[in-house]
Amino acid sequence: MSTILLKQISFNSQIKDVLIEGNKIAEIADNIAVQADIVIDGKDRQLLPGFINMHTHASMTLVRGVEEDCPLQEWLEQIWKIESNMDEEMIYWGAKLAILEMFQSGTTSFLDMYWMVPQVMQAVEEMGIRANLSYVFLTHSDQAKAERQKRECMELYRASRNWCDRCDFSVAIHADYTVDEKTMIWASNFAKEHGLLLNTHIAETQAETQTDITNRGMSPVKYYDSLGILDENTVAAHCVWLSDEDVEILGKRKVNVVHNINSNLKLSSGYKFKYSELKAAGANICLGTDGAASSNNLDILETMKTSSLLQKAWRGDPKALPIDELMDLSSLNGANALNINAGKIEKGALADLIIVDTRSAAFVPNVDFEADLIFAANSSCIDSVICDGVLVMEHRRVKGEDEILDNVNRLAEKLLRTSK
Repeated sequence: MSTILLKQISFNSQIKDVLIEGNKIAEIADNIAVQADIVIDGKDRQLLPGFINMHTHASMTLVRGVEEDCPLQEWLEQIWKIESNMDEEMIYWGAKLAILEMFQSGTTSFLDMYWMVPQVMQAVEEMGIRANLSYVFLTHSDQAKAERQKRECMELYRASRNWCDRCDFSVAIHADYTVDEKTMIWASNFAKEHGLLLNTHIAETQAETQTDITNRGMSPVKYYDSLGILDENTVAAHCVWLSDEDVEILGKRKVNVVHNINSNLKLSSGYKFKYSELKAAGANICLGTDGAASSNNLDILETMKTSSLLQKAWRGDPKALPIDELMDLSSLNGANALNINAGKIEKGALADLIIVDTRSAAFVPNVDFEADLIFAANSSCIDSVICDGVLVMEHRRVKGEDEILDNVNRLAEKLLRTSK
């Protein structure tokens, strides 16, 4: 069993030694005298739980910057055309680039919704990150396609039982405007039968929401609820356009709601996310970046800053989304949604941790570390990352990163050439 000893490192307004044995935090004390495999000096360092990115489309790193200044529906139509030319090699290397970027911005776990799941799983296994990977249903009204996707989902679920311990399987309904009702119900029932998360987009745009009200006589949230889909194992991305009744439903069902502020802003989908109302209603709120094609990066620290500033601005309340709650949104709440013992620094918790270098102007004077981290610094301050008890990034270097960059550049050029 490998061991990592963090000597005299700061966290939670204290300075302690932290011992990691295997994939868990084994001991926290004033002084730990053991011979560890790796010893890290905590001077000018702060320890944090790893960030958890609760909404990604990882391999979309290949199409970063391809369709700019577009509303969601126009953007989707163009991206889908390009995605139809993606092959397994592109998905694999695109996922590796996403993981590299997530490590460099402090993410140790992510929930993904994308195609060719086995290739993404291979990237996850090789690079050492923790992930939950969703098989995505996107059928429109094509019943033959729906039946094929059901078979694929069942086959992939069976295969997932042999995945590494860091990688879990879930089911995704892309959205209620891209999946027929019978398939939505089947996917939800399959997830419940096997104890899996159900991952979906809900109420992302005003047009989507209004279309449901016009055609179905109910909002997207009410429609999902009428089908019996919403519960504590549902992860609902976006949820920007919500009525008071929608908020009440999401809270009552204990849904995990994922706020993706940068993507929502960039696609002009909306910005008045009802954080305080959802929290009061009982929903579990987490943070996500969305894919790199819409948000352009996978940086949860940047997401934290934008989320806080927008809440304060549109509500006219500087106390909206306070720092301590924002820190939970970035880690603990995501861990609770994924049902993993992470998002905290305590004995017995998973050793999914990030080490922040505070020796920079952004952290001087050292009055409030968390405020400095969110509002003054950026992800370049994240020096090292430990995931599942393994040092996966040290001094901002990740094993194999040059190979990843070279391959993605090569494959992205091929993809865009083929898609013209």
